[in-house]
Amino acid sequence: NYFLCIQNQALNNQKQKYSLNLYMISQRTIQEIFETAKIEDVVGEFVNLKRRGVNLIGLCPFHGEKTPSFTVSPQKNIYKCFGCGEAGNAVNFLMEHEQQSYPEALRYLAKKYGIEIEETQTSKENLEEKQRLESLYIINEFAREYFENQLHSTDIGKSVGLSYFKSRGFREDTIKKFGLGYAPDKQDAFTLYAVHHGHKLELLKNAGLTSQYGRDFFRGRVQFPIRNLSGKVIGFGGRILDSTKKTAKYMNTPESEIYNKSKVLYGAYFAKKTIRKADECVLVEGYTDVISLHQAGIENVVASSGTSLTVEQIRLIKRYTPNVKIIYDGDAAGVKAALRGLDLVLEQDMNVKIVLLPEGEDPDSYVQKVGTAQFKEYIDKEAHDFIIFKTNLILKETANDPVKRATLIKDIIESIGKIPDPIKRSIYVKECAKLLEVSEQILVTEANKVVSNQVRKEQKERQKANDTTTTAPPTSPQNIGKQAKKTLTHEYQEKDIARILIEFGHEVIEEDTTVAQYVLANMEEIIDEFDNKIYGDIVKEYYEAVLKGDTLTEKYFLNHQNKNIQKTAIGLITFPYDYSENWEKKLDKPLQTQLIPKENFKKDAISSVNQFKLRKVVKLYKRNQERLKDLPSSNVAEMMRILKVQKKLGEIRGELAKELKAVVI
Repeated sequence: NYFLCIQNQALNNQKQKYSLNLYMISQRTIQEIFETAKIEDVVGEFVNLKRRGVNLIGLCPFHGEKTPSFTVSPQKNIYKCFGCGEAGNAVNFLMEHEQQSYPEALRYLAKKYGIEIEETQTSKENLEEKQRLESLYIINEFAREYFENQLHSTDIGKSVGLSYFKSRGFREDTIKKFGLGYAPDKQDAFTLYAVHHGHKLELLKNAGLTSQYGRDFFRGRVQFPIRNLSGKVIGFGGRILDSTKKTAKYMNTPESEIYNKSKVLYGAYFAKKTIRKADECVLVEGYTDVISLHQAGIENVVASSGTSLTVEQIRLIKRYTPNVKIIYDGDAAGVKAALRGLDLVLEQDMNVKIVLLPEGEDPDSYVQKVGTAQFKEYIDKEAHDFIIFKTNLILKETANDPVKRATLIKDIIESIGKIPDPIKRSIYVKECAKLLEVSEQILVTEANKVVSNQVRKEQKERQKANDTTTTAPPTSPQNIGKQAKKTLTHEYQEKDIARILIEFGHEVIEEDTTVAQYVLANMEEIIDEFDNKIYGDIVKEYYEAVLKGDTLTEKYFLNHQNKNIQKTAIGLITFPYDYSENWEKKLDKPLQTQLIPKENFKKDAISSVNQFKLRKVVKLYKRNQERLKDLPSSNVAEMMRILKVQKKLGEIRGELAKELKAVVI
C-alpha cells in the first residue's frame, strides 16, 4: 500500500478552510491504474509522438535533442529514450516529467481514466515538511483561490481588479478559465490569512508569496496564475494598476523549486492540444495577449512572459510542433532587438515565421479591434519566413551604406549557419544571395565557416562535460583491455540471461517446462556467480519465484518497485530497431538460420545458458589453476582434490565448447 496526500476544502461564509489528510491507496486500485493507463495517451499529452512501425517516437522531454530518440511502446506500455537512457511506465513519466510524487501520479491517472480510488484514512497530520514540493503546489493553489475570491467577492477587488479585466474586454468565462485574481494593496493580508489556515510562514517564503520580512510579495496587483503542463499553479504574474507608484509594471513570482521562468510558457497548459492539432504555435509577449487570443478562439498561443526566448522554452514548443509563428508589436526598434535572440530557435531546427502588427497595435488590442476572422487573415498573410524577414529588414536599413550592409550580411550568415539541416541552409543561401545581390559562393563559404565553428564549440562543450563528470582515476591500457574483455564475455552473457528471463520466462520450452524453469535449473549451482549485481538480483528474484511455483511476467519487471530493476528491464527488452515482418510478407525473404526474434526463445535460452555456463566454467578453471600455483607442495591431499575438480571442469568445458562450436584457448 502507498500513501497519498489529499486535501479537503470547505467553504464557510466565503472563507476557505484547508486540511491535509493522509490516505492509503489499496493495492487493487494501484493494479487497476497500471492495467488501465495507456503510455501513449499519457506521454502524448506532453510530447508530440509520431508512428514508426509498432512504436511511437518523439523528441525526448528529458534532454535536448534534434533527432527523435524517445520511443514509446504501446505494446509493452513503456517509454525509453535511446539518447539519455530515461525509461519507465506512465507513473514514472509523470513523476520525472511533472515532478509528481508516486501517489500524485497515481491520483492523476485515476482521474484521467475515471478510476475510483479505494482508500482508507489512517491519520491526519501536516505534510508540508514531509512532501515539500507537494506543499508548494498546495500553497500556490490556495493563493490562486484567495486572489480569485478577492477579485469576485470584495468591493475593492470588484471595483479595481474586475473592472480592469472588463475594460480589457475579458468575458466572465474567460476570467474564470484563466483563474485571474486580485491581490489587495495591504502589507500582509494574504500572509496572515494563509498562516491562519495552517500554512507555514517558511513555505510561504519558499513559494515566493511572502517576502523575507513577512510581507505579501504581491500587493495592489491583478494576478495571472502561471501553470505547468499538467495544470498545477507554480507561480503568478502580477500587474500594478496604480500608475503613480514607482515600481515595476509586471512582477513575477521569484524562482522556486517548482517555478523557473526560463522553462515556462504562459498558457501552454491551455494551448498544448490545439498546438498539436494545428501543427503550429503562435508566440506572443504578454499575458493579456494570450488571454485575448484564446477568448477570440485562437487557442494555439503561448507567451514568453516578457523574457527573451530560452532554449528550454523553444524545446517546450518543439515537443508539440516544429512550426512557430511569432507576433511582434508594430515597434520596429523592439522587433530588431528581439530578432537578435531568435538564432536559438533556428539552432533547434524550428520553422520560424515573423508577423509584424500595424504600428501602435499589440495582439490583444488588434484582435479586439478587427475581430477573429480578420486577425487570422492578417497573421496568415503577413507571416514572413524569419531569414527572409531579417534580410528585407537589412535591405531597408542599409540602402545607401555599403559598409553597414556588409556588416549586417554577416549577421544574416550567422543566422543561416545556425540551421542544422543542410538542405534548408542551401535554400536560404540561394534566396538571400538573390535578395542581397551577393555571390552565392561567398555566402556558402561564410556559412560553412559558421557551421564549422559551431561544431567545434559543441565538441568542446561535450568534452568539458565529460571531463567534469568523469571521476574515475586514469586506467592503464592493460586494465582497459581487461575491462573490455569482461564486458564482452561475462557481463554480456549475464545481461542476455536476465533479458531472456524477463521477456520469455513464462513461455513453454518443452512439455510442461517454462523457459525460466529450464534456465534456472541449469544454472542453480552458479547462480551466485554473477559479476553484475543488477542482473544477478533479477535472476535471483526469478529463482525464488520459481521455487514458490510462481511465474513472473514481463509486466512484473516493467512495473517493478525497485527503480533500478525496472529501468534495467526496460533497457533489456527495448531496442531502437525491430525486425520487420515485411521481409517475409512483402519481400518473401524469411530468416534462414532461426525463427523470428519473438519466436526464437527456445534456441536463445539454450544457447545463452550454455554460453553463460562455459564462461563461468572457464573462470572457475582459471581460479583453480591459480590456487594450484599457490598451494604448498606438501599439501598433496588438497592438490589431488583440486586436480580432480580441474579434470571435471575441463570435461564440462569441452562438452559446452563442442555444443556451441566454440574454441577455448
